[in-house]
Amino acid sequence: MKHQTLEELHTVAEVDVAYPPMTRNQRLEYWASLLERDPDRCLGALPGTEYMSLNVRDKAHCLQSPLSIAFADPILRAQGLKNDTYGEARRFFEVSDWQLHAVVCHCHVGATMKAGWVAVQVRAATKEDGKLFKKLREMITHLPAVRLFTT
Repeated sequence: MKHQTLEELHTVAEVDVAYPPMTRNQRLEYWASLLERDPDRCLGALPGTEYMSLNVRDKAHCLQSPLSIAFADPILRAQGLKNDTYGEARRFFEVSDWQLHAVVCHCHVGATMKAGWVAVQVRAATKEDGKLFKKLREMITHLPAVRLFTT
């Protein structure tokens, strides 16, 4: 019997591998582990995601980004990841705009970032449900105006 990899089998047959469904945190943890395989790898960042309109942001992608690392993985694709766009990653990984922004936007690190740094950001999304930051943002935006200078 000859041992063949899954990729080799795909050249001669259609192979359907059933993976048990992952939870949100399992998907995020798996993505972080993919990034940690080569922690010094430079990845591209998406520029200014917070300034893009929702439609543009959802379609945004970058070659060799953390999102393309996730999409290149056959297990995440089998779990339902459809492409490497910002909007699809937000849907698939069930993260908020602010959580995904922290992972992929250039404003934190510049045009490129190390995969190991990204893995830390992805793991932070598993621990943070976003409620605390949402409440803080709401409190800040609803505070009355304060006069800094008196005349």
